[in-house]
Amino acid sequence: MLDGLHDIDWASMEHAYGSAEEIPALLTALASPDAAERHKAFDRFYGAVHHQGSVYPPTAATLPFLFELTADRAAPDRAAVVALLVSIGRESLERGFEDDGTEIDYYPPTGYAQAIGFLRERGAAFVELARDRDPDVRLAAIPGLGLFIDDTDLATGVLCERLAAEPGVAARLRIVEAAAALALRLPAASPQIRDWLGGLASDPAQDSTTRLAALVQQARCAPEEIGEGVVPAAVGLLRESARALPVRPIAPAPALPTASGDGVAPQIVAAFEDLDRHTRVHAPTTGLLRTFHEALGARVPERTAVLAEQLRSPGPGSRLDAVRMSGELMREWRGDHTRLLQLVASQLATDEQEIAAEAATVLESCHPIAAPAREALAAHVDSHRATHGPNVWATPQPQLRRAHQEAVRALARLGDTRALPSLLTALDSGVDAWRAIQVAGHLPQAAQQLVPGLDAHLRRLDLSQQWNEMSANAILRALATLGDSAAVPVVVDTLGAAVRDEQHDITRSALKTLAVFGPAAAGARNMIRSLSKTTDGHVPSAAVAALWAVGGDLDEVMPLLLNLLDDPITFRISDAADLLGEIGPPASVALPRLRALLRHDYEWVRVPCAAALWEIGGEAEASAVLDTLLEAWAQNPATANHVVACLDRMGPLAAPALPLLRERLAQPGRGDRFQSIAHDEELQRASRTVIARLDPPTPGAATVRVT
Repeated sequence: MLDGLHDIDWASMEHAYGSAEEIPALLTALASPDAAERHKAFDRFYGAVHHQGSVYPPTAATLPFLFELTADRAAPDRAAVVALLVSIGRESLERGFEDDGTEIDYYPPTGYAQAIGFLRERGAAFVELARDRDPDVRLAAIPGLGLFIDDTDLATGVLCERLAAEPGVAARLRIVEAAAALALRLPAASPQIRDWLGGLASDPAQDSTTRLAALVQQARCAPEEIGEGVVPAAVGLLRESARALPVRPIAPAPALPTASGDGVAPQIVAAFEDLDRHTRVHAPTTGLLRTFHEALGARVPERTAVLAEQLRSPGPGSRLDAVRMSGELMREWRGDHTRLLQLVASQLATDEQEIAAEAATVLESCHPIAAPAREALAAHVDSHRATHGPNVWATPQPQLRRAHQEAVRALARLGDTRALPSLLTALDSGVDAWRAIQVAGHLPQAAQQLVPGLDAHLRRLDLSQQWNEMSANAILRALATLGDSAAVPVVVDTLGAAVRDEQHDITRSALKTLAVFGPAAAGARNMIRSLSKTTDGHVPSAAVAALWAVGGDLDEVMPLLLNLLDDPITFRISDAADLLGEIGPPASVALPRLRALLRHDYEWVRVPCAAALWEIGGEAEASAVLDTLLEAWAQNPATANHVVACLDRMGPLAAPALPLLRERLAQPGRGDRFQSIAHDEELQRASRTVIARLDPPTPGAATVRVT
């Protein structure tokens, strides 16, 4: 076993974390009789040698030895080794070639081409593994039939054979998926395989889950050919499949290592918990349905119909996965999501607290469009408080606590004061207060009630401890949004502590908060002035902005702003340009430098400088400003919100932007700025406003809303 392992110069190669010299020990450990040692070796292999799917030269070099391990029927964890082989091959196929089939040239070098070649040469080995007496080995090997065999007749023959022989749902789903992978990899085989899939989908002798899988995979092979009858047929098969599959409770999440307390921010702990939560799959058909949604793409009404059926499933795991998929649809695609929001909100009433919590989480993440769920959220929060008491926010029952907190947060993000009692409970008790702080700024009408608690939490933070940075910044953002000048003293004290403890990010946040308070923070002017001359990160530009806000002394801030325009650090230039635009025509001395910066090689410098140029110079600068904005938008769609905001202010002079505005508004995806619902909804609103102003509809003509 593993002959020749030590003949390879592993130390001369590198994986994700440096030298690959540990690989012989890892491969040996994969065959260990000690289960704990094998588990540790697999973890390390996936974490370093096959890091996040990457295939390095040493990864490819392990393939002959991994095959040796699969050949020994007495070796433990053979199925896991086969799964590792398939993962390496799949990732190599997906990442190793451009769309035109040419090999991608990476630096540092990768092992994609070597891995693909090796696995295709040994494609026949997957035929034997797919017939293995161990069902787990067969299950792991089935995808290899579609990925690594170039003989279409051989591959399809084995797939048909295995479909007839395999009784399990998981295996049958993988067989049908492998057939589609084969069709997509070998276009000449596609018609034959698609016909086979179509026959399976319409064969009443097949079980409903297999028929659904065949229908979905056929759609995956040719999404452009999905006809009107496909979604209704899929919904019907999904309903039959849900009735046929056994209903199982949601499996409890595995215990994660918990932070010891000091040294790890609670936000970080929660982020890892969320990551683990969102990588878990609870129903056997979830992967298949994800494939269907990917094939349907921008067809929002059809996808909503499928999700509606998923959300009616008798299986709680299916409903939980469907809630998450609903959030993904709304975050990625534009459209009227009212029905889907209401369907997700209906899951709040379930007895399954994990589903209710996930529904609330989705509604929070979609808060800019979640108004249709407002009353359901409020009823859910009120029901919790009536049933479990006013301190339910801090209940020791983890699932109930998460369900309540997520619903409160979602309601608060809608600006609904019915969230306020639980937020105040959080601030008073200190239990998960950071979660309340993150949403407190959405209730400015309750500022007088919220600010004292926020002040108290900010005063208690030890800013000498790095892990408190996230909490301090969150509180400062909330105070800035609430805008109650009663918070000025604590913000000034926080600024002093942050400067003393060299917490530059907190210093910047405190300065931005003081800028919101304007002249009410004039007592801190000397401290702010001293910080305008520092060289720490964003601090100098934030200090200049605060200095202008609290004092309004143009003679004082203009030299500082001109210096920032000459700074080699790009974000300082952008910050200075933003403030110059706010000052407007009195800042005309900056016009020559702003004009020169329109030639900067970074679009995130050019756009704010162009916007400032318009605010200061007006119509005389319109041509250069417009050219810069449209060029930057075409180059980097993430600049869209900033560009359209300036176009809105330019009025009729923005007319040449109409074609691009219409083109981008007609796009179905939320792709312009980080697929953020908030950014995209604001972009759509602003774009419609500009279009309506520049090209008003003819009186009496029908108005069509583009989504």
